[in-house]
Order: sequence, then structure tokens, then C-alpha cells
Amino acid sequence: MPQGRVLVIDDEESIREYLAMMLERDGYEVVATADGKKATRLQSQQGFDVVITDIQLPGMSGIEILGALKESDPTMPVIIVTGHASQESAIEALNLGAFYYLLKPVSNEELKQVVRNALEIRRLREENVELERALHVSGEREMIGSSEGMNSVFDIVDRVARTSSTVLLYGESGTGKELVARAIHARSARAQSRFVSINCGALPETLLESELFGHVKGSFTGAVRDKRGLFVVAEGGTFFLDEVSETSPAIQVKLLRVLQEREVVPVGGTKPTKVDVRVIAATNADLDRLIREGKFRADLYYRLNVIPIVIPPLRERSEDIPLLVQHFLERFTGGEKTVSADAMEVLTGYDWPGNVRELENIIERAVILAGSKEITAEDLNISIFPERLRKRASATTATAGLGVSGLTLDEVERRYLIQTLEETGWRKKKAAEVLGINPSTLYRKLQRYGMADRGED
Repeated sequence: MPQGRVLVIDDEESIREYLAMMLERDGYEVVATADGKKATRLQSQQGFDVVITDIQLPGMSGIEILGALKESDPTMPVIIVTGHASQESAIEALNLGAFYYLLKPVSNEELKQVVRNALEIRRLREENVELERALHVSGEREMIGSSEGMNSVFDIVDRVARTSSTVLLYGESGTGKELVARAIHARSARAQSRFVSINCGALPETLLESELFGHVKGSFTGAVRDKRGLFVVAEGGTFFLDEVSETSPAIQVKLLRVLQEREVVPVGGTKPTKVDVRVIAATNADLDRLIREGKFRADLYYRLNVIPIVIPPLRERSEDIPLLVQHFLERFTGGEKTVSADAMEVLTGYDWPGNVRELENIIERAVILAGSKEITAEDLNISIFPERLRKRASATTATAGLGVSGLTLDEVERRYLIQTLEETGWRKKKAAEVLGINPSTLYRKLQRYGMADRGED
């Protein structure tokens, strides 16, 4: 096996042949060329571990080659070897990310040492990428749940991951749509390539179009150089389009072209670029309604909705809350803190309009603010927590002191109503707020217990 693949670019044939022979004797596989444009094609087609290039070349300078190679692969070590050195070219080369800048004539040992160093750096970078990928796949940001709804999601994810089909994720904000998209990517044959994501609702139309499809120099004010779009950046991998319903009609047309033709045209450009990208889109909107209102293209919907996955809101899978709570406690405290039974009752009884993201935030706050190793319902009754959760916590701690053993449910409710009314000075509207019910509901309960005439409305 060769020690590494080296691309040599020099317009002097004797130098090319000498460098190739020297490196091959040391066990490297070497390809040599005098053409800069051909060199960039060779790199994209064959892939090399190290590039050695002169600066003054016909057609495309070594600095231009360096910029092109770094744009396609930022980790590529490029060694500049030149007999026409200048301070300006050295500074430019180093600013563009050249690994080393050598002056001709260069000794064999110096060049071989620089190549060895470049390969070692390349190897370490690749190991770091693999480590980060492994940590991401098996680390903290994983899907959690044992409910029927989540088991159904897990089953679909495992089956769809083996394909390259387009997926459309439906779910409220905070349900974990990006986690599902990342899980599909991590389990797919594209896992070794990039996972790229963008929130379509977070950018204005002109900027979103440039980010998605790229632009050519001079296509608009501020376009001082060509820019690759994220579809090109995600080549071979997965592109996650969050909140795709927020895109404009013009961008929807371009997205349709990507899905139909598998090509993109940059803003201001005319030449299409073929792309091999798996698209996963997500929305929390009612796309059927948007189609009827003329705000979303039906043909784009049919292209996106090849495999729909519905992620249930947290209120519909309350049995997953203890698992999620334990998961977040492990993340934030390493398991040093626990949640009491009364606090867990509060958490499982709340409807979580912000879904898993809201639960994560509340556990993080509780971990910080709780005075002991056990988080209680009283710890949740802090002013920074949502009003409805505070009411639930207040209700739980209040009933704890009622002495309910041996009482009927009606008697427990009557005592709790009286306690709440006494705490609010028998102001019924205020008591209804604390109880989290409508004033009319409270009035009917008081009628049943013969207390409707007491207090003030």
C-alpha cells in the first residue's frame, strides 16, 4: 500500500519527473501534470492526500490552484514550491491556507519532511472528523422515547435510512425534527459525507436564495466573488431544509428543479451544476391549507412528500417524559441530581406547548436553581417558569398538605377549592386563574358544594 497519494504540478518537465521519482522511491503514489485546470479536475476525480505546486504556471497560477483546492476541500495540504518568490505571493498563499511555502532549489530531505508532516496533519484531521461524527451519532443529541408514537418514528427512520428517498417531517416546533433528520443521515450510506441544514424561515429571500444555490461574482451588490451554494456543499450527503413552508414562490420553483433535475443554477449564473444530495424537509405548517391558499406549490409538495414522518408532540407521549427528564439530568449533572415524585407529577401533567425543547430548558433551569440534589415541585414553582407549570406545581404542593388519606375524591376537591379560595381572599376569578380552570367551571363546582354565594366574582 502506498504511504499516500501526491499530486505534483509544475510546468518544467524535468522538475516534475524528478519530484515524482524521488517521492515514488519513498513509497508514495505520484501523479504529475503541468496544467493547473487539469490538476483541479484530477483532484475532484481521483482525490489526493497532498498537493505540491509551483506558482507561475500557464493558464492557472499556483495561487489560483490553491484557492480552488481549498474551496473544494479545506483540509487539503497544499505545498507551494517556487523559484519566483515574493513577499506578496507568500502572504497570499499563507492567507489562503497553504501548508508550506518553499523556495527553489529545495533539498530533498526538506521537501520529504514537509510532505511527511502534511500527511500526518491530514491523517489527524480525518481522525478528528471521524471522532466528531462518532460522538454525534452515539452522543447526547439522540432521539429518546418508548411510547407507541416514537417507536413508530424509530421504525420508519430505520427503514427509510437505507434508501435515498426524499423525506418530509411533520411536527410542532421543538419536537426534534432535526434530530430525526440527523438520525436518518447517520444510519444511511451517506453518513461519511456532510449533513447540511438551514432554517428557511430565518433568512430573507435574497440571502436564502444565495445560501441555497450559490451566486456568481457581480450578480448583486456585495457579490465580490463566486460562492458555492449549500446544495453543492452537501454533495454526496444530506441537506435538511427546516421550515420549508416559509420559502417564497420563486425559491420553491428552484427547489422543484433540484428535486426533478438534480441540478442547481447559482444566482446570476446560467450553467447548471449536477448535485447528488438526499433532501429531508420539515414543517410545522399545514401544507394542504397553504396549497389551497396558493402559498405553496402542489408539485413541490408531491416531490417532498415521498416519505412523510409525523413526529408526535410531547403532550401526546407523556410516558416519554420521565425518560427525557433522566436524559437531561444526565447531560446537565452527570446523574448527580434527581427529580422527586411530586415534581415528576408536575412535569408529566403539563401540556408542553414548546415540546421537548421546552422540557430541556426547564430541566436545565431547575438544575441550576434547585437548592438540593433533589428537584421538587416547589423548585418548579419559581417565577421564571411558565405560568401554567407554576400553577400545576402549586396545586401539587398544596394537595400534599391537605391530609387526603381516606377521603373521597369529591371531598379532596372541595377542601382544595376552599384552600385556594381562602388564599385568594375568596376572589373567584383569581382562584380560577390559580386553579387553571374557567370561572364558569369554578362556579359550577361551588354550586355543587353549596358555596356559590360566598366571596366575590
